[in-house]
Amino acid sequence: MSDETTKSPNMPQRLRAVFWQPPRAHGEVIEGRTVSFLELFYDLVYVVVIAQATHHLAEHIGWRGVLEFAVIFGMIWIAWLNGTLYHDLHGREDGRSRVFIFIQMMLLALLAVFTGGAAGDDGRAFALVYTVFLGVLTWLWYTVRRQDSEEYMAITARYLSGMAVSTVLIGVSAFLPNEARVVVWGLYLLTYLVSAVVIERTDFEGVEERMSASESMVERFGLFTIIVLGEVVVGVVSGLSDVEHTFDSVFTGIVGLMIGFGIWWTYFDFVGRRTPRPRNGAMAWMLAHLPISMAIAASGAALLSLIEHAGDSRSPTDTAWLLAGSVAVALVGLVIAMRSLVDYERLGAIYQPVTVAIPVAAAALLVIGWLRPVPWLI
Repeated sequence: MSDETTKSPNMPQRLRAVFWQPPRAHGEVIEGRTVSFLELFYDLVYVVVIAQATHHLAEHIGWRGVLEFAVIFGMIWIAWLNGTLYHDLHGREDGRSRVFIFIQMMLLALLAVFTGGAAGDDGRAFALVYTVFLGVLTWLWYTVRRQDSEEYMAITARYLSGMAVSTVLIGVSAFLPNEARVVVWGLYLLTYLVSAVVIERTDFEGVEERMSASESMVERFGLFTIIVLGEVVVGVVSGLSDVEHTFDSVFTGIVGLMIGFGIWWTYFDFVGRRTPRPRNGAMAWMLAHLPISMAIAASGAALLSLIEHAGDSRSPTDTAWLLAGSVAVALVGLVIAMRSLVDYERLGAIYQPVTVAIPVAAAALLVIGWLRPVPWLI
């Protein structure tokens, strides 16, 4: 047997090299990468999960319902962020990446079954499925760390430790009473967000510059924003489907669609497809998308309720506050995202008047919510 034959890889090794490659290490950036069909398929599952959370809010409009929705939506968003970041930074077009994304999608489909009742009797099942989901992602991040170079060790160690603690915490919450469980989830969400800011502001010898948002990541966030904007349309259609088709109800629903149109217009003119600053910008830009997407979805729930009361002389108090407050929160999130962009410094003459006008509009919305005008007018 020749030396050339003995050195050639056997069939299992060749299959492994093609089908089951290790994840890309930090710094292995694929220049010019675009969002794949697999990523679009992955995001599509979140449509179902978010729809379940939004439907529950529409049936429980009030301060408690809003707080529960904020916590549960925040957990859904963190799940999406983790899965998206991992694939964008470390995924490949191989069998391994596809298998693990399909595993996540199956878990998300199961999570959607329990999302509507997550704040109540389905909370234990929701927590257990979410724990398994976090466990899968923790393992994936661990496989990255095993091949990381020394310069990335400090930052990946913190992130991996946080993921492991989060997995245990959510798992333990499954065995708590319903109200205590939601409180624990809220603390988890708050801790995650604070930790993300702290990690970004920690000096890791310039590593952050090489881990800034890529063009494909910017595209993924834009696509997720479109997904939640779909909840505005769903809210209008669901509302009109459940009531008598009077002039008041139809007119209220059609006018309500303009909320989604306006947010889309503002987002994609000033935030979408624009890159955040690498230093002290990328994380703020990412986190700003949480209130933006959460508020958009909440406005869809408010519209469903508003259409049901289209014939009333004044909008219901809780519905008026939810609609006005959610759109105001979305606008404030847009300002934060704008101020995190490279373009904000480069095109200040365009952005600065907008970032002044938007908070004024948000304040005006709160006044409108307090006044509670007739549903079509609000």
